Amino acid sequence: MGLKEDAINLHRMLRGKIEIRNRVAVDNIFEEEKGTLGLIYTPGVAYVSKEIGGNKELAYEYTSKWNNVAIICDGTRVLGLGNVGPEAAIPVMEGKSVLFKSLADINAIPLCIATQDKQEIIRLVKAIQPGFGAVNIEDIESPKVLEIVEVLKNELDIPVFHDDQHGTAVITLAALVNALDLVGKKLDKIKVVIAGAGSAGYGIYRILEQAGCRDIIVADSKGAIYKERADIVSSSSSKNRYRQEIAERTNAGKIRGGIGDVINGADLFIGVSGRGNIISKEMVGTMNKDAIVFALSNPDPEILPPDALDAGARIAATGRSDFANQINNAVVFPSVLRALLDLRARYLDEDMLVAVAFAIASLVDRKHLTESFIIPRVNDPRILPVVTQTLRDAVMKHMDAKERQVLPQ
Repeated sequence: MGLKEDAINLHRMLRGKIEIRNRVAVDNIFEEEKGTLGLIYTPGVAYVSKEIGGNKELAYEYTSKWNNVAIICDGTRVLGLGNVGPEAAIPVMEGKSVLFKSLADINAIPLCIATQDKQEIIRLVKAIQPGFGAVNIEDIESPKVLEIVEVLKNELDIPVFHDDQHGTAVITLAALVNALDLVGKKLDKIKVVIAGAGSAGYGIYRILEQAGCRDIIVADSKGAIYKERADIVSSSSSKNRYRQEIAERTNAGKIRGGIGDVINGADLFIGVSGRGNIISKEMVGTMNKDAIVFALSNPDPEILPPDALDAGARIAATGRSDFANQINNAVVFPSVLRALLDLRARYLDEDMLVAVAFAIASLVDRKHLTESFIIPRVNDPRILPVVTQTLRDAVMKHMDAKERQVLPQ
């Protein structure tokens, strides 16, 4: 059988990939004298509720809030499938829950919701936050999702992590740090072309800029983005202020044209366009010596690695597991959310993301670094401790002495 049949048969057999289990023993729960029913439920649990009512922070001590993450998805941009609806998103989000549990022991609850309205999604997430220690936004269309993340980041008491925007950006920068080490180039000296101006493209541009990259061109389906592009300055595009931000802060030379035009002389190509085979071998051939090609769209990358390498690229990577150098955000999101939960962090900013990227990159030592191995594997046991320590250091920089004393150990 093929992949399609195997996947469908497995899901039909399992009827769901996750379940809820008790953390309390139930062997004697209903015994009259020694049973625990009166402790975990009424009347004893009322004392716990009263304690939390006087200090809501105790929810982290007395409930599973400390280890719960809400995965929010409206089904509008699921994998490469587009708007398939919340029901179709459930198996994807359940798979994500499995990764959260297996890699970071986090209870990640898929909430695939039957609304695509931005304000309704914001209200829903704000309403459910008491039961969760963090929120993971996943597979919601752009630019709506960027606005949702921005509002929630400012208005929630718990951290918000957007996998497409934050996770993909972190692992891309981590891979780039090691790739540049191999080819002997510096981040502030290279020309970068990003194909795709959605959540991932926006997040990657932001983290590269924060890390010190100065020559970035972002292209969407209409070509290179620049300040004077007609549709950017027209009123019809005013709602996408994130694309306008890209126009203001990138492509200082106002280079115009499609990918074939702007990739000429580039040192790095990053593809998050969602479209396969948009880069030809001839285009890669116009890039600078020792070019790096990250064709990350799934399931069909912008160019296959063998073609990129044959055309002169020194290093090629995709988001797929059947090629070397899989740039997979699963390396990032379990460890980052685990650290945020453990630290009870309230926010996640660009500086923290950059620090995490460099920390993950450092796990591939110079002795093992090769053109076909530039990023740690998803299940590398060193990722979680190094990410936790990196975020702890970053969080402490923003705390005063009194706050540091209560930081979880």
